[in-house]
Amino acid sequence: MATSSFISSLPSFHISISKKKKVSTKIMAVMTPQTSNRKPSTTGSVKSGMTMTEKIFARASERTQLSPGENVWVNVDMLMTHDVCGPGAIGVFKKEFGDDAKVWDREKVVLIPDHYIFTSDERANRNVAILRDFANEQNIKYFYDITDRGDFKANPDYKGVCHIALAQEGHCRPGEILVGTDSHTCTAGAFGQFATGIGNTDAGFVLGTGKLLLKVPPTLRFVLDGEMPDYLLAKDLILQIIGEISVSGATYKAMEFVGTTIENLSMEERMTLCNMVVEAGGKNGIVPADATTFKYLEDKTSLSYEPVYSDAQAGYLAEYRIDVTKLEPLVAKPHSPDNRGLARECKDVKLDRVYIGSCTGGKTEDFVAAAKLLLASGDKVKVPTFIVPATQKVWMDLYTLPVPGSGGKTCSQIFEQAGCDSPRSPSCGACVGGPLDTYARMNEPQICLSTTNRNFPGRMGHKEGQIYLASPYTAAASALTGFVTDPREFLH
Repeated sequence: MATSSFISSLPSFHISISKKKKVSTKIMAVMTPQTSNRKPSTTGSVKSGMTMTEKIFARASERTQLSPGENVWVNVDMLMTHDVCGPGAIGVFKKEFGDDAKVWDREKVVLIPDHYIFTSDERANRNVAILRDFANEQNIKYFYDITDRGDFKANPDYKGVCHIALAQEGHCRPGEILVGTDSHTCTAGAFGQFATGIGNTDAGFVLGTGKLLLKVPPTLRFVLDGEMPDYLLAKDLILQIIGEISVSGATYKAMEFVGTTIENLSMEERMTLCNMVVEAGGKNGIVPADATTFKYLEDKTSLSYEPVYSDAQAGYLAEYRIDVTKLEPLVAKPHSPDNRGLARECKDVKLDRVYIGSCTGGKTEDFVAAAKLLLASGDKVKVPTFIVPATQKVWMDLYTLPVPGSGGKTCSQIFEQAGCDSPRSPSCGACVGGPLDTYARMNEPQICLSTTNRNFPGRMGHKEGQIYLASPYTAAASALTGFVTDPREFLH
């Protein structure tokens, strides 16, 4: 299909630029936001408005006013690391602070094995052992260990994918700063906090000091309005945005999500939205905390927190407006998350497999969505369909929670009846490839449609594999046909 005809088939997208005069311009392709003429705050009592992200930075750096571009030392509220990057961060910590050094706060460090867990790879297993030794040495309060890899259920402390476990275990709180040695730490921005991925060197420094030098990012504001069509999910929304601004369109920028559509999203859907801001180059994604947030946190944390909200007069680098009622189910074609395409226009793409899982698409609501579509069809899948829950709690939900409108059937029962693989041990699974014996890893140059977040060459294993990113609805529909399929064919 010609580029011009594809672009014309996409819904219109509006952008307003500059904080003083906002001019709405209809655009059909990627547009680079102009730099605003925002001035630094003056001395004295005169202050300009701040965005949510700027306010969080100001509080964490004990400043009353901040502007984008300023470098500040912030006090970190929580540091997360996992089995892939943890050993490196620990090594930096010991090298710089000494073998006998203690972490700055043992209750503000979270160690989560999740990436390369269910494997016989000795080096992968060694990484988990390094985390365990460090946790014992430092008396780390939150270490979600696994010792019996043969049966994850025999490990009550084991959780699974770090970004989902952080939320489920109450480590995500509005107004705080959470950093982690994983680029998708930005997922936690769904809770109205600043959350971002950092490198091992920075993590080693945070372990020793609880502080980090950060530059205040400018903010892009995304206003999503309209009632979400019943065939769309948050994955479609973020693929629309990434396709519009490109994988570098938000480089070192905060992406703030507001509007009636956002207000009506569940916490898990907000997590999906924030999860993939890094695929646009974003420093962080953030959603204002509201009643939905507070309800989710009721039984998760007993710690107090203080939400922050953007001022009415806050300055934004650019503002994008989206009418979600005009959107259609999307995919990101190989080999980039911004290679956007309409699912219905990729119907001739024959698939070898479908994968439902990861921090992006392996939450309870993701599987319920897939199960609802499979149930509506009553058919069996035509290609191998892999089910990998993000956490142990999600795995339990698949076997215990009845799917609405199913007459009491659980996700696992619906998946079994549809011919999917049975839900496997919770972990990052094949999303990031992993050792050769990783379940569902692409060890051959196949074509896969996945609910994960990246489709670069080699991402899920074989460097010649092709990955189409899509929502759980689209994944389930495509599993039923063996081709990339618009979920409306089964939902309507």
